[in-house]
Amino acid sequence: MGCANRFVSVAAALAVLLTSFPGGATVADTPTAAGPVRPAVWTPKQLHFVYSGFTTKYSCDGLREKMREVLLKLGARQDDLVVAETGCPDLGRPTTFPAVDIKMNVLTPAPPPPPGANAPPAVPARWRLVDLTKYRDPLHTAGDCELIEQIKQRVVPLFTTRKIDYRSNCVPNQLQLGTVLKVEVLIAEKTPPSLPPPGAPPDQGAAPDRPPGSQNPGAR
Repeated sequence: MGCANRFVSVAAALAVLLTSFPGGATVADTPTAAGPVRPAVWTPKQLHFVYSGFTTKYSCDGLREKMREVLLKLGARQDDLVVAETGCPDLGRPTTFPAVDIKMNVLTPAPPPPPGANAPPAVPARWRLVDLTKYRDPLHTAGDCELIEQIKQRVVPLFTTRKIDYRSNCVPNQLQLGTVLKVEVLIAEKTPPSLPPPGAPPDQGAAPDRPPGSQNPGAR
């Protein structure tokens, strides 16, 4: 796995942080739903993300995989998400300034359409709590402290968010426990019901079924 190709300049933790995530661990647990379903629309976003840190270094492909996982957790549309390493001298090895180019679609609240306009179909979405620091091993969070800080500063603002809970104890060349990044994000429902365009009148429901033969009064 690409994210295993990193090293920590703190000798006491080097062996631990060179390993990949523990089996079954993910960047965050399944997002927790909060609030009713609301209409949203997909909106394109782009970002050139360059990581710079003192404590932990990543390979370009390792950073690419980490960023892709984080973006999906935050609700980026999977079908057309592009995360590509860029300006990397040697894939598979830690580098000083690994970088990725990101192209994605994220959900934003659906505005009411102007009169007479054809609004794009709305996507059912819900506020969901995403915890990007809920690792099984706290040392992994400590090693990613600087990356998490930069994700909070540059990546989270690209999404529709609220109630950001961020706490950090990042110290260059030291592992400090206690970094937290939780945020409520507008995320599409996994099995959404169909929603009308924003501003459309409510559905009155389907006509009741007729008994067999009622379409043709002469049928017997």
